[in-house]
Amino acid sequence: MATSPAPPQAPPKPTWDPRRPVQPFPWLRPTIRIRLTLLYGGMFLIAGILLLSIIYLVAASALRVGSDLPFRVVTGSVSSDMCDLTATRLPADELNQMLNECVNEQREHALDALLSRSLLALLGLAVIAFAFGYAMAGRVLSPLGRITRTARAVAGSDLSRRIELDGPDDELKELADTFDDMLERLQRAFTAQQRFVGNASHELRTPLAINRTLLEVHLSDPNAPVELQQLGKTLLATNERSEQLVEGLLLLARSDNQIVERKPVDLAEVAEQAVDQVHAEAEAKGVEIRGKRDQVVVQGNGVLLERIALNLVQNAVRYNIPEGGWVEVNTESQHGQAMLTVSNTGPVVPAYEIDNLFEPFRRLRTERTGSDKGVGLGLSIARSVARAHGGHITAQPREGGGLVMRVALPL
Repeated sequence: MATSPAPPQAPPKPTWDPRRPVQPFPWLRPTIRIRLTLLYGGMFLIAGILLLSIIYLVAASALRVGSDLPFRVVTGSVSSDMCDLTATRLPADELNQMLNECVNEQREHALDALLSRSLLALLGLAVIAFAFGYAMAGRVLSPLGRITRTARAVAGSDLSRRIELDGPDDELKELADTFDDMLERLQRAFTAQQRFVGNASHELRTPLAINRTLLEVHLSDPNAPVELQQLGKTLLATNERSEQLVEGLLLLARSDNQIVERKPVDLAEVAEQAVDQVHAEAEAKGVEIRGKRDQVVVQGNGVLLERIALNLVQNAVRYNIPEGGWVEVNTESQHGQAMLTVSNTGPVVPAYEIDNLFEPFRRLRTERTGSDKGVGLGLSIARSVARAHGGHITAQPREGGGLVMRVALPL
């Protein structure tokens, strides 16, 4: 039977990354510091221009360019090196007119010199004012930079960071103290939640282990009726499913924290371990596992990183096509990051369903744990572990069906 072509798929929605993107030209960003510098420097420049204009008008008014001389020559001769005066006797009116033109010309030269030198001085002072304004704006805004760095660290799941701003009791210190109080309450809330999940998971382990032991003892009895053996196997499978759920919840609670003790871990070795554990299940389902796994060493927790690879490979094997399916597991170093990529054949996954796959107890086209393929925590745990290592995980639908899962971890 011919299959209908897959509908066109929208590009996957990018996941939010708390890290600030690198700007190509950081000096061109309209930061508050740049705006305050322009404001301070512009105000100084405007004030300087006004002051220069007032000084120029006052000087021009005092010199009174174009006015007559305060004296008149009655008789005699006048000579000058600056004006073109004839050192001979002239009529008084002509001599006074020549002196008046000479003095007015010298007044204009003096005003022009005053204006040009004042403009040069204003330009130099403006450069100094802008530099001083930039330095002062940086000093005033340094607490905001500290608050921003702390907020960015908190966005990376490090709730233990505090600003602890020193200095005068002004608006910035009040903002920092309020932010510290909010972080304190958030940390207490998250710690209480994780402690509750961890304690509940530990408390549930004991009765589940007892149930498993009792069921295995009853199933080991060769004289037990067939109906009882079938019921015991069903209960044992249900108990095993509950144990997986408890282990998943405990791991999810642990992986939401930052990894404090980090050790060198070869991502290729982690992927090989995951492939070995899923190999038997893949052979039973007729799924081929292939790929190229280059050695990439990261700093982290080997057990948790192995859980990421195991969950991704298990999902890729279990959610595959009945015949001729394959799973490709690759590790490589790319753009300064360690990449673990798991691709598989499988059913067509709409792009709008991608985000739901990472939610706890969510699967494609179903919300609760209504399948025997798992407990619905695999991708949630993988995302939490990746975040705890400072990385992230993304999913993208494959053309023709299946998914491409990429885990990026810092080297």
